[in-house]
Amino acid sequence: MKALCYHGKGDIRYEDFEDPKLASDTDVIVKMDQCAICGSDLHIYHGEGFSPDMGFCVGHEAVGTVEEVGRAVRRFDVGDPVMISAAVGCGSCPACLAGEIVKCHVQGFACYGLGSALQGCQAEGIRVPMGDFNLRKIPEGISTEQALMLTDNLPTAHVGCQRADVTPGSDVAVVGLGPIGLMAVEIVSVMGAGRVFALDLVPERRAIAENLGAIPVDPATATETISEATQGRMLGSVVECVGADASLQLSIQLAGVRGTVSSIGVNSNMQFPFPMALALAKGLTFRMALCSVQSHWEELIPLVRTGRLRPEQFVSHRMSLSDGAEAYRLFDAKEDGSMKMVMSD
Repeated sequence: MKALCYHGKGDIRYEDFEDPKLASDTDVIVKMDQCAICGSDLHIYHGEGFSPDMGFCVGHEAVGTVEEVGRAVRRFDVGDPVMISAAVGCGSCPACLAGEIVKCHVQGFACYGLGSALQGCQAEGIRVPMGDFNLRKIPEGISTEQALMLTDNLPTAHVGCQRADVTPGSDVAVVGLGPIGLMAVEIVSVMGAGRVFALDLVPERRAIAENLGAIPVDPATATETISEATQGRMLGSVVECVGADASLQLSIQLAGVRGTVSSIGVNSNMQFPFPMALALAKGLTFRMALCSVQSHWEELIPLVRTGRLRPEQFVSHRMSLSDGAEAYRLFDAKEDGSMKMVMSD
């Protein structure tokens, strides 16, 4: 088969790759119909990878069609359209059964495409371990692209908003307006936020957020703008969707007394200069989270089906898997209005 593989900083190649095979009776082989690039994939693209491996298949967002099932698989048949959870659990330990897939007692947090241990989803075929737990049939009334957003981006935005202590009528900021940030703008509005301040360095992304009903704010003037808008009280909730040191520092500045900063951006800086004195003075709650994707589906699917959430609107490019290297380049450079990059076989 063909797949997108990592060969070093800025080097993603479309090339021949070994076909996936059943490694266990609980595995499912899925033929990829659509896959997408996540913002966290750019950390690998930038050479900040989570593994020293080279030549592995990347990506963790995909939907497809069941092509082969192991003998112990009970919930799926060949031909079923499915969405693949980016979070991979064993499905039988107490943590997985409680919906805390990131705390899986058997393997800890696992995700596709971080190295050779579990090959990625930006490929013509995908091996899904514990298929009965890590797959779901695409629900009736959910389009293929909506299902693709449910494999990671929308649940990740959701967990960030859930952990931000948003209350009805409250003032909230979303920092970073990539696809996940824009989905967060929609989610906090559904949760009843009063004013939503939307921050990003890219003016075009701020304009998209404004069309969603948010107040666009340039990060360079955000502290002054939000202080004036709140008479100095600042914000009760900040959802940080970038993970860069600067955006984390800004988010902490924007939070008010007893405020909450909920970060879902990826930050690998082990020496991050957390402002302890400021956090103490504010009584700040600071949370970071990876997403147990499957546990969010029951709440999110009805919101997508009824049009309350429209994650598919943030798809900017539909390309061939063979153009994957260019898709990564465009997304990384934020060129051509790039937002959500979707690829198909």
